[in-house]
Amino acid sequence: MNRPYLLIVFAALAAFLFSFVPSGLSPAERLGERLFFDPVLSLDSTVSCASCHIPAFGFADTLPFSHGVGGRTGKRNTQGITNMSARAAFFFDGRAGTLEQQVLMPIFDTLEMRATPELVTSRLIRHPEYRSAFLQVYGKNPDLESLAVSLAAYVRTLETSDTPFDRWMQDQPGGMSAAAVRGREVFMVKGKCFDCHFSPDFTGDEFRNIGLFNGKDLQDMGRFGVSRDSSDLGKFKVPGLRNVALTAPYMHNGMFKTLEEVIDYYDNPDAFVPDAIGRDPLLAKPLNLTVQEKSDLKAFMEALTDDRFVQ
Repeated sequence: MNRPYLLIVFAALAAFLFSFVPSGLSPAERLGERLFFDPVLSLDSTVSCASCHIPAFGFADTLPFSHGVGGRTGKRNTQGITNMSARAAFFFDGRAGTLEQQVLMPIFDTLEMRATPELVTSRLIRHPEYRSAFLQVYGKNPDLESLAVSLAAYVRTLETSDTPFDRWMQDQPGGMSAAAVRGREVFMVKGKCFDCHFSPDFTGDEFRNIGLFNGKDLQDMGRFGVSRDSSDLGKFKVPGLRNVALTAPYMHNGMFKTLEEVIDYYDNPDAFVPDAIGRDPLLAKPLNLTVQEKSDLKAFMEALTDDRFVQ
């Protein structure tokens, strides 16, 4: 697919996406919101979805690996969960095909919330307010299906649509700075960022090997662990970049603390991981970005921040 066509598609999709901003929450979304922030879904009622997906950090957190019940540490960095409504795969390895599947997995993961289906459903049924709410919304007692629908419904409301970039696209006040506009050009052309981050949410829903697997100190096999396809070795789902300035640290293993480090890596991956296995040909050669281009690129990524999630 050629670049001019992608740019046209990008602009059209962006105009459609950003024209819709939910004005309020439905009963199912409101129920999902309450459940999202309530530790009642974890084994010992100490960890909620929001324990790791913190609004002020783009619904991510500040740790390389989040802590679950009992202080257990996860295996991958917590991703931000804004702009999930249009996604086709979830988690870094794409093991969930729908948002309804995704929202339940952390609840039952032994490194995260450590609950069981029986514990969660019985606890919600015994909870007078939750039982009443599920009856009102779904006409039945709480079960896993309606729990998943509620949580997914809430997560789908977390759309970012009021950023300097969006205002710039719509020729409204409060748009991007001159540095961010220059950074967008770097993003689209010399930086090659647009080759993978090409949708309105700046993700292509693809899996790519960016060179963070070498079978030694970097052993996470990524998508291969799900597909068992050798061509997927070291590939991870391309994340969206909206609110990326809020979601440090970065990559599936949280190895980069700042956007500057991320940009430096893409500028010359061999300087960081010279023995990478299966790195994407797009990253075969250094980009040779100047100091100014790196600064401008960072400014553009910061312009993808929706401040409503910080407040």
